[in-house]
Amino acid sequence: MNTVKKLKIALVSITLILSCKNEENSSTKNIINSEDDIAIIDLKTDDENTEIDYLYVTSTSGLSLREYANLQSEKLAIMPYGTKVKIISSELNPTMKVGEISGGMDHIEFNHKKGFAFNGYLSQYFPPEKGISAKKYGEELLLLFPTVNYSETISGTASNPINTEILALPEMQWHEAFYMAQQLFNIPKKFVFPSLKGTDKEIVLGGELKKESRVSELQITRKNELLSKIKYKYKNKGFTKIVSIYKEGGKIIIENVEEIK
Repeated sequence: MNTVKKLKIALVSITLILSCKNEENSSTKNIINSEDDIAIIDLKTDDENTEIDYLYVTSTSGLSLREYANLQSEKLAIMPYGTKVKIISSELNPTMKVGEISGGMDHIEFNHKKGFAFNGYLSQYFPPEKGISAKKYGEELLLLFPTVNYSETISGTASNPINTEILALPEMQWHEAFYMAQQLFNIPKKFVFPSLKGTDKEIVLGGELKKESRVSELQITRKNELLSKIKYKYKNKGFTKIVSIYKEGGKIIIENVEEIK
């Protein structure tokens, strides 16, 4: 009997030990699965956070990188026209005004330096390089922005040709379009971005004209004290050029019409 009891006790002990080991193995598996799940979640989160926003400097004279988010703080660097900068955080609400341009100070990184820059001169669209044609620039924009449209038409006659170019850009502000048009279609730099508010009709003359010139002026149209159209007109003997900027269908349109007589 003692022998039988001892055998029973031994069997029960072995069963308990095996059961404990199985529970430990099961617990270990659960922990590994849980850690794997956490690792997957972390990876997804990292992937979501790998998207980096960049903007481009549109000021032809360059843009200051400042130590703090105000225009009086120390300049850390000058970022040249066309520079691509990394955006750390954006100031969505306008907090200041430079000339006639409203904006705020974005926290950015440039050349391994972090600081702040006025976002009125930062754009999602890379600005046109000097001398580039509107057609070539439109083609380059289209590679990154499928909703951008460029078209060109030639009308008139052989002796009186009329060439029309249209660049349509979504999510663009008036001042961005003005400076883009200025670069693409040779609007004189003496013309600055006009005020959003003012009289319904305003004409700004281009100063002294060359002898052969007849007209060089900026025509500004407003409605309810807001911009509705900006037009640059240049005319001399046998040649007329009109660059118009206006909104249509949720986009800003830059239109250049050149006529030879």
